[in-house]
Amino acid sequence: AGSMYAAQLKNMIKSDEDVPEFMCHYYNFYFAHLAGGRMIGKQMSKLLLDGEALEFYKWGENVNGMKDTVKGQIEELAKGWNRQERDSCIDATAAAFMGGGSINGYLYGRNPH
Repeated sequence: AGSMYAAQLKNMIKSDEDVPEFMCHYYNFYFAHLAGGRMIGKQMSKLLLDGEALEFYKWGENVNGMKDTVKGQIEELAKGWNRQERDSCIDATAAAFMGGGSINGYLYGRNPH
């Protein structure tokens, strides 16, 4: 699942015109994994470590500030997109969720395809 999705992403970027579609995937994964990872870390800390955080989950800077910075950079990039480029980004949403879902399914022992 992961290699198939990675190949799809690599094939997606052939020129600058492909950036909006790719950014949809990046945006969805960046924010979903950041939020999900933080949630998992808090639960592990609470349930298994008596509230102690693993080093992996300790950030050297303000995570919410990082999220805001990345979101702002993406929004600034998207301001320059024409209607077709915006639609390309929007139209990639289902594929972004399917790609992530297929990887999650594989990790949880379901069909890798």
